[in-house]
Amino acid sequence: MPTFHYRAARPDGTIVETDTEGENPRALRSKLEAQGLLILDLSGSGTKPSFTLASRQRPLPPRDFLVFNQEFLALVKAGLPMLRCFDLLTDRLAQGGFQQALQGIRESIRGGSAISEAMAMHPIYFPELYQASLRAGEQAGNLPEVLKRYIDYLKMLIGVREKVVKATIYPLFLLGFGLLVTFGLLFFVLPSFAEVYQESRVELPWATQLLLQITNSATQWIVVLSSILAIAGAWIYWWRKTPQGQWRIDWFFLHAPVLGPLFLKNQVIRLARTLSTILGGGIPLLSALQVTAQSMPNKVFAKALKAVIGHVREGTSLSVALKKEKFLPNLTLEMIEVGETTGALETMLFEVAEFHEGELDFELSRMMTWIEPIFIILIGLILGGVVIALYLPIFQMAGAV
Repeated sequence: MPTFHYRAARPDGTIVETDTEGENPRALRSKLEAQGLLILDLSGSGTKPSFTLASRQRPLPPRDFLVFNQEFLALVKAGLPMLRCFDLLTDRLAQGGFQQALQGIRESIRGGSAISEAMAMHPIYFPELYQASLRAGEQAGNLPEVLKRYIDYLKMLIGVREKVVKATIYPLFLLGFGLLVTFGLLFFVLPSFAEVYQESRVELPWATQLLLQITNSATQWIVVLSSILAIAGAWIYWWRKTPQGQWRIDWFFLHAPVLGPLFLKNQVIRLARTLSTILGGGIPLLSALQVTAQSMPNKVFAKALKAVIGHVREGTSLSVALKKEKFLPNLTLEMIEVGETTGALETMLFEVAEFHEGELDFELSRMMTWIEPIFIILIGLILGGVVIALYLPIFQMAGAV
């Protein structure tokens, strides 16, 4: 028999966590519940070793996961048995870790587990939002519709991410290229000019002297500066892993000048789309909020949503609970309040996402219109100043001759 790892609560409130054998997850769950245990977590055959192995794996890129779901939807619509669907999906995929996960899911389904239960054993590849969507689809008997809704959600996430990346990658390329050329001039070209000027014993203009002093100081302190930057980078990387560090950095991105509103709109779009997708699958509001909070990458939004869940659980309406936490724009709150009042919350959340997507497109286009010439002028001034400072003594010597 396969070995399963479970964590459960006894009737007296104590927690037990151990391994046991069972025919399949469903049969084992029934057996443990018959003993009076409340199952908190039940993982599949060889869970601990496989979880350690899976934790070293990376999730599928969003586009690859999108393709997988499109193929999965096509097979389900074709009316194929679920085991046959996973046979075909496993044969088509070459990604080792994900292929092994699909094989494990296929065996779990063969043992009597539901699709969502089988996928819950591989959280590295199947996020909580995806599991909850499939669970709702299985219960309502509309799995194809749920898959279609999740595919639309993935397309939206990929589209928004690509817009933000395209808007930031070109300015970063310009800045990086300008700095690279500047460092090349300062640390490779300038020393040659400095030797020539030293041999000619001419009086250097103040601009050239300043440039030489800055370069000499940077050369002398390069090891110290590099060490400080490396230590600072390592500390920031460690701090980013802590809950407080994650929250602080995410808060900074949301409130950063110029780019802050863009990050805020991006998170609002994700929240609205996610909550709309889950509610559309027939999941209750509280459960939908919990899944949404877990799926939010921004810790400020995740923490605020957890507080909203507490307010809603106490009987507060969603719009009032969101207003209490003050992390969403006023227009978004008003639209959600209208949707909640009219009983069309899912539709209004979709409209919120559509509205902010339009705003994000406009802001990105306007930013690109201004940032490109500004960066070109700035880099031109820096490089032009360095080149002029390099050649000023030559111009003076030529004038003296």
